[in-house]
Amino acid sequence: MKSYLEMNNFEVDWVNNGKDAVSTFTKGVYDLCVLDVMLPHVDGFTIGTEIKKLKPNAPIVFLTAKTLKEDMIKGFSVGADDYITKPFDSDVLIYKIKAILKRNQSGMDAPADGEILEIGKFKFDYKTRNLSSDDCESVKLSPKEGELLLHLIQNKNKVLDRNFALEKIWGEQGYFVARSMDVYITKLRKFLKSDSNLEIVNIHGSGYILKENV
Repeated sequence: MKSYLEMNNFEVDWVNNGKDAVSTFTKGVYDLCVLDVMLPHVDGFTIGTEIKKLKPNAPIVFLTAKTLKEDMIKGFSVGADDYITKPFDSDVLIYKIKAILKRNQSGMDAPADGEILEIGKFKFDYKTRNLSSDDCESVKLSPKEGELLLHLIQNKNKVLDRNFALEKIWGEQGYFVARSMDVYITKLRKFLKSDSNLEIVNIHGSGYILKENV
């Protein structure tokens, strides 16, 4: 399954021992956890419960041979986004994962009035579109620059899907709007370049990542 996910452009860390799962989760940045219920030492339900304590919004998919109603209810009560019984079709799993990730990404809320987002040495006021830092002159971003920066910050160190951003910000996809977004990405890079710990990386065929190196 790890190999199949990687063939479909996912980055995967595989842990085959339940007792190592939570510690692995705390060391990385993960978009989604796929947990087998029957694992050595610590079962998937226990792992899922601990992960939800650390990151309540972390999407979780349980895989199990158990088909009892009580087990499915337990999985969803832990906070599962889906519960897949074995044997299962690998393509179905891929589509379920993509649907969960898209739903999780598109459900992000706009910051509340007065809320200031911080990225590196910068402070970003989404409502006023003001980007500032202690050692640089503040910049008033255009509406699309502000929306794009917001989505990059909300997905920090994760891929912001190109098509998702185009639909969300431009309301359409296509060659010319994609080129327009590339221009805005270039502008944002210019605004953020004074912080060497920040970079916007182009992921070919997928989108962009705003990386914050610490």
